Amino acid sequence: KKKVADAKALATKFLEDNKKDSSVIETPSGLQYKVLKMGEGAKPQASDKVKVHYHGTTIDGTVFDSSVNRGEPVTFSLNQVISGWTEGLQLMPVGSKFKFFIPYDLAYGERGAGKIIPPYSTLIFEVELLEINPTEE
Repeated sequence: KKKVADAKALATKFLEDNKKDSSVIETPSGLQYKVLKMGEGAKPQASDKVKVHYHGTTIDGTVFDSSVNRGEPVTFSLNQVISGWTEGLQLMPVGSKFKFFIPYDLAYGERGAGKIIPPYSTLIFEVELLEINPTEE
C-alpha cells in the first residue's frame, strides 16, 4: 500500500513541478504539454484515424514503447487510445511535434499496464502527428 501511495505522490509532485516551466501548458483535465514544433496542417477530431511517430517514457526515463525506436509510424483511431492521447492529439495540427505529460487518470490509471507501466504512472510521450485519415497502403 505504501508503494502505491508513494507512486501516486511522486506522479503528483512531478506534474506540480513540471507546470512551473513556462513552456508547459496545462489543460482543464490536467493534461500538460509542450510544443516542440508547431505544424500548419489540419487538427484531427476524436473520430479520425491518425498516423503518428511517438516515444513513450515513465517519469524516471524508462522507455516503455516507441515507434521511433521501431522505425515504423503507427496508425490508430483517436477514440481507441488513452484519453490523454485523444485530448492531446486534437490540439495538434499535422506536422506538429508535442511533448505530453499525461497524469495517470488520463493514462492507465490505478492499474497501470502490464509489467512495464506501474499503477498511478504519469507518462511522457513525444508525439509527431504525420497524417490524419491516412489512406491504407
